[in-house]
Amino acid sequence: MATAGSSRMWVLGVVITALVLGVTEPVLTNEAVTCNNPSDKETSGDSRDSDSRARDNSRSDGSSRIVNGSDCEKDTQPWQAALLLGPNKLYCGGVLVDSQWVLTAAHCRKPVYRVRLGHHSMSPVYEAGQQLFQGAKAIPHPGYSHPGHSNDLMLIKLNKKIKCSHSVKPIRISSHCPSAGTTCLVSGWGTITSPQSDFPKVLQCLNITVLSEDKCKDAYPGQIDKTMFCAGDEAGRDSCQGDSGGPVVCNGDLHGLVSWGDFPCAKPNKPGVYTNLCRFSKWIEETIKSN
Repeated sequence: MATAGSSRMWVLGVVITALVLGVTEPVLTNEAVTCNNPSDKETSGDSRDSDSRARDNSRSDGSSRIVNGSDCEKDTQPWQAALLLGPNKLYCGGVLVDSQWVLTAAHCRKPVYRVRLGHHSMSPVYEAGQQLFQGAKAIPHPGYSHPGHSNDLMLIKLNKKIKCSHSVKPIRISSHCPSAGTTCLVSGWGTITSPQSDFPKVLQCLNITVLSEDKCKDAYPGQIDKTMFCAGDEAGRDSCQGDSGGPVVCNGDLHGLVSWGDFPCAKPNKPGVYTNLCRFSKWIEETIKSN
């Protein structure tokens, strides 16, 4: 039986942990409910980092977001993850693909990972359904190297399993590559204007159209390979900085991750470029199983 003194030390430890993680968010218990494997469910030239646009068009960091999208309805993207620096600074998006694994862009790699799921707004105030995690390990694809954009994906193992709910659940990764003309949905909290940064209050959603490989290569000569696909339209709608690593969902399955594009975002004939996940199904599956 624990003594009163040891109980007080346990409570003190919980309080200290809460302060470290941010006083606006409760400490999660170690209890976890494993979701069904998503595969068992029925389907219904620069990176975008805001502080490196001059040399790199990746779409990470807290200064970017969906341009000309609209507010997502709450809980319609329960696989959407936010990668945070400190208590609440967004720098990349991510996608929950397993009960303990988040997929994001390899160019979002950092020494420490703080992952938030089930949150609709970017306010630091706790939301019902929110779950907060630390990254236990990160595994970038071995073929990725900066500043190139090939093989731009990375798996992050969470420090514990999620509690599956209507706000938090994984999505299945498609083994089929998206075909030209397919309408997909991209989401994120990145900037909604470019080149100036203006951040949304809640998660943004945008319908984009997959382009043919020829159109993609015409837009970015010499920069496109089989690990990428282009999507967008001619109406100035695009993903942007801060959206990196976020999901591209087509016909209910995950097909891509926000990777890179031109700057400013949403320029005519300069579509967003996305990691083509159909090329990585085996690597993702084997990496999760072996870790």
